[in-house]
Amino acid sequence: MPADSKSPSLVRDLVTLQGQILAQQARHPEATGTLSWLLSALSISAKIIASHVRRARLEDVLGAVGSSNVQGEQQQKLDVIANEVLLRTLGRREGVAIIASEENEEPMILRTEKDGKARYCVLFDPLDGSSNLDVCGAVGTIFSILRYDRRAAHAEDSLLQPGSSQVAAGYILYGPSTVFTFTIGNGVDMFVLDPAIGAFVHVERELRIPASGKSYSVNEGNRLGFPAGYQAYLDFAQNNGYSSRYAGAMVADVHRTLLKGGVFLYPPTTKAPAGKLRLMYEANPMAMLVEQAGGKALAGPGQRILDERPTNIHQRTPVIIGSPDEVDLVIQHLQASGA
Repeated sequence: MPADSKSPSLVRDLVTLQGQILAQQARHPEATGTLSWLLSALSISAKIIASHVRRARLEDVLGAVGSSNVQGEQQQKLDVIANEVLLRTLGRREGVAIIASEENEEPMILRTEKDGKARYCVLFDPLDGSSNLDVCGAVGTIFSILRYDRRAAHAEDSLLQPGSSQVAAGYILYGPSTVFTFTIGNGVDMFVLDPAIGAFVHVERELRIPASGKSYSVNEGNRLGFPAGYQAYLDFAQNNGYSSRYAGAMVADVHRTLLKGGVFLYPPTTKAPAGKLRLMYEANPMAMLVEQAGGKALAGPGQRILDERPTNIHQRTPVIIGSPDEVDLVIQHLQASGA
């Protein structure tokens, strides 16, 4: 029977992550393929980590390992596993000069200018929100890619670049689906892992964040320690029908904000006056993504996150990130309070 041309197709056009990467590379004849190779390594790492997350209780890899990371935080067993997966997978890629992980005090220098193949530095938070694992909550991986700076006096100095210098950035969300979202500076693409074919399938091209959205995401357990401007904003939001949404993992909260609109906040507190989130591993890559999707990402009034110049790789920063109208509202309350 001939197909009815008006009937909806049961088979959608299939574009995989690998196919999209190669298509973008083809549009740049000068490209060496090294960045494509790196993104491919991250996708392989994502599949391995996703498998461990799904089988965490079956493999008995839930809970803490009994040690702390460089941040002084309790390491979960899967923190260690995810970190090792990324270190091993990226470490085998010839174009990687330096790898830096939130879990390690010092970066790993793999190649220098003398090798002739050192092109990129990769920084990552291997498992954001890992405390959610014990209750089957969403977790994620965040990554940032910088060009290796051969002019730097020391190899490690190549990492101390502002977020505006990022070549690519993204996250992988391990939830009901495994979602890979990234940008290489020309819009945001989103892919979902199809376990039936073992590939990430393109689901969103040139993703745009809504200009506004009546929801906010913040750990209100710390509210008494927030500066007055943030408390004033929360009073405004709660008096104007806003919903509170907080998943305990930046990846999950920013993912929802990208799709639905709203704002994600991690203010400074009396206990952490410089903020808690890491500039290099969390704030910069998420700021690049959100800006590429049409949103805003600030550390405070007049403080664009991507313009901050890091002084060390574990530097912390406050974060106000999300829909442009909602970020502006937060800033208005901070300015009114004299922040």
